[in-house]
Amino acid sequence: MAGLAAIVLVVEAAVLVLVHVVLGKTTENQSMSIAGMDPDVMSKATYAMGAGMGAFLLLCAALLAVAAVRDRAPGTFARVVLISAAVTHGLLGALAVGLVGWAAFAVMMLILCLVVLALMLYAAKSEDAAGVEAPDGEAPGAGNIRDTPPPRGGLKPTNP
Repeated sequence: MAGLAAIVLVVEAAVLVLVHVVLGKTTENQSMSIAGMDPDVMSKATYAMGAGMGAFLLLCAALLAVAAVRDRAPGTFARVVLISAAVTHGLLGALAVGLVGWAAFAVMMLILCLVVLALMLYAAKSEDAAGVEAPDGEAPGAGNIRDTPPPRGGLKPTNP
C-alpha cells in the first residue's frame, strides 16, 4: 500500500509542478498584477511554489517507497512529514470542494486516504519482537499483549 501511495504522490507532484509552470507562464505573458505587485515577482513566486510543493511531495513519496521496500513502519521524521502531508491534503480538499468542485475533492481525499492507510498499516513493533523468542504456544511479538482487563481494583489513579 505504501508503494501505491508513493506512486500516486509522484504523479501528483508532476501534475502540480506542471500546473504551476503553466500558471507562471500565463502570469508572465499576460503581465498580470494583483494590487500593484510586480508581474515578474508573481511569476517567479508561482514557479517557486510549484517547485516547493513538488519537492515536498517527492520527499513524501521517497519516504513511503523506503517504508514499502523495507516493509517496516516509517521512522519518527518520516511519520511527521507524512502526517503533515495528510493534514495538507485534508485542507486542500476542503478548499478544492469550494473552488474547483467535487471531483477535485474526491481526488484529494483519495490521496489523503492512501497516505493515512500507508501510515496505519505498519503496526509498531512490540518490545519482544526484536529477536527475543516467544514462549511456547505464543506467536512471536505477542509477549506483552493482554487481552483481558486488569483485575478488579487493579487500576490505580495517577493523581493524588
